[in-house]
Amino acid sequence: MGILIGAIAHVLIGISLVWDKVLLGRRETQNVVSYVFWLGFLSFVGVGVAAFGFRMPSPGMVGIAFLAGILHIVSVFFYYVALKRAEASRALAIMGGFAPVATALIAVPLLASPLGGGSLIGFALMTAGGFVMFFSDRARLRAVLPLAVTFAGIGGLSNVLQKLVFDAVGFTSGYVFFTLGSTAGAASLLLRPTWRRKIFEQSRGSSRGSRFWYLANRGLSGLGSILVYVAISEVSPAIVDAMSGLRYVIIFVGTYAITRLRPRWLREEFSQRALIAKSVATGLVVAGLVMLAFSAGVHGAGTAN
Repeated sequence: MGILIGAIAHVLIGISLVWDKVLLGRRETQNVVSYVFWLGFLSFVGVGVAAFGFRMPSPGMVGIAFLAGILHIVSVFFYYVALKRAEASRALAIMGGFAPVATALIAVPLLASPLGGGSLIGFALMTAGGFVMFFSDRARLRAVLPLAVTFAGIGGLSNVLQKLVFDAVGFTSGYVFFTLGSTAGAASLLLRPTWRRKIFEQSRGSSRGSRFWYLANRGLSGLGSILVYVAISEVSPAIVDAMSGLRYVIIFVGTYAITRLRPRWLREEFSQRALIAKSVATGLVVAGLVMLAFSAGVHGAGTAN
């Protein structure tokens, strides 16, 4: 079940990220600090899951969950800077290769089973898909690579800490304090005067239509994010990160379609070499998902017996 939930989550986030790239190209919504602030601040609604069986964790678990939420916002900041700095299908694909590897390495000393019993072949195929996406077009590599590595390290640590908390106290109790940490991380952006001014100036200057589409997209992204955390509570965070290759398939297809049908919204360059490489990467991601699903089915059947 965790594999299916993770797949649905990454499809929703992939759709959301395509629209994020469109919005970041518009004058009213192109400030990354303001974008990340509202993304994190609106995550406070996640506290509502407390209605579904919340129990107060130990102070240590509260601290770990809260720290994971703060680290999540920091990683999101680097994620969106990279998204703004380069084409969506290029920038996000770079991060798609590094993120699962970083998460797996961080999980080794912290989790008893870094891959959670998942298929090593499936994990390798999906991770390879992310790297093939990356090598398909290395334009602006120097500008994006440091951001990608930073995002992968911080995001990987956040995911592993989430898994530790979920295993210890359950999804609901862990997610409440993770959400509070994310909200606190977003609020900390207000401490810097120049950022605070940009956040509120952009909020006042944006049109009603821009605000509507931003909030609608945040709702879609928020649903995908919650499903990611549910998946992490069920399976290894490294496996869930590797499944992010699916979101890059959606981004590839989505940006290609918009470039062809609505170029005034978003325009990216797709050379023949890039199209072939990204098609191969898509095949690797799909093959990896099949292997993971097969592994989960075999593991489930063995448990039932």
